[in-house]
This record gives sequence, structure tokens and C-alpha cells, in this order.
Amino acid sequence: MNTPARPRTSASLLRRPWPLSWHALALSALLAVGGAAALLPITASATSQPPLQPVPSVDLTRYQGLWYQIAYYPNRFQKQCASDTTAQYRSLPWQRVEVTNSCRTPEGTQSQVVGEARLKRPTVLGIPIGAALSSAKLEVRFAPGWLSWVPGVWADYWVIQLANDYRYAVVGEPTREYLWILSRTPTLSAQDDAAIRARLLQQGYDPARLQSEPQGTP
Repeated sequence: MNTPARPRTSASLLRRPWPLSWHALALSALLAVGGAAALLPITASATSQPPLQPVPSVDLTRYQGLWYQIAYYPNRFQKQCASDTTAQYRSLPWQRVEVTNSCRTPEGTQSQVVGEARLKRPTVLGIPIGAALSSAKLEVRFAPGWLSWVPGVWADYWVIQLANDYRYAVVGEPTREYLWILSRTPTLSAQDDAAIRARLLQQGYDPARLQSEPQGTP
């Protein structure tokens, strides 16, 4: 598809999307248990806005690969990242996805965290049961696998915008506190950027909060 713990120094995106990054982010999300651009579980209460809706569906095969983080809502999980945040997604068995978030720190070193995403399903005692809620609703963790049953380890990662050709994606979560804009290329066209921001307004977000991030730092 961005949904944290402290990342390890060495190269980081997604939380909680870390679009991708995504983001994630998120999107313990991407930074909850060890992710440079990871995402944490979200506990903020939802606002009075209408419930956030993801895109109708996501082809996880097409979604895998490298994504560049173009812009995001600033968060405490990515403070160590100064530029070049990316998310690499790789398919795993059982409809799971390996998530590798990387970024460049202010000192010029690379920070990286590896996690796992899965389709969101109803759970009982932390164990997924039943059918997936939506192919656009995922959840991600960066905690060790043996902690995957612990409540709060998985963070929401919802794809809320997606180009028809998968050239860009926007990742968020139900509370609208976290947001990532991801692109297949290091830059986004002015037309796509304007369209994304206009749609975000309709979805209850404040585009003015978005912080752009440099890509391609020497």
C-alpha cells in the first residue's frame, strides 16, 4: 500500500506509512518497535468527521516494489529522517508483505527498519479470523513476530488514494492523524500534487500540514 518503536541506525518509510512512505506508517506501527520511518498504534479518538474511506481495492502484486515518500504529516516517529525516505514492499506467503523503510539522517547516514504488513481482519485475542475487511485496509508491525498477537502491535495502513496506473498512492488511517504521499518516482507532477491535495480536502485532511521531503540527496 505508509501506520512505532525506535529504529536502528544503518538506512527507513511507513508507523504506523512511511506512504509505503509511504510510507509506514503506519503506516506498534512502523516506528513503534524499531523503525526509522515506522508507524505506531494509534490511540487518538476519531473526530466528528465522516469515517475515512479507503479506495475500493488494491492489487497487492502491483503495489509491491519501491515507493518514494513525497510528503507527510510530521510525526515523532520520523524525526531522525532528513531526506530520501522510501518504502520497499515485497510479497510474502499468505497475503503478507515485507516492508523495508529507509531514510537518510541529518548526519548523512542511512537508517532502515524491516517490518511486515497484512490485510486487516477481525481479530479475537489478537488472532486474525474471518475474511479480510478490504484489500485497501492493511496493518503493519515492526515488532518481532512473536509479539504479533499483542494488542496494539499492528497499526492501521489504509490506502486512501491510488492512481489508476499505481504511479502514486496516499496512505492514512482512521483518525487522520497520520498521512503519507508516496510516488513511484522521486518527484510528483504538479498536476498530480494538486489533484491529491484537492481530494485530501474532501477527505477531511488539512493539506497545509503536509511537509515535503527532499529525494535524491547526494
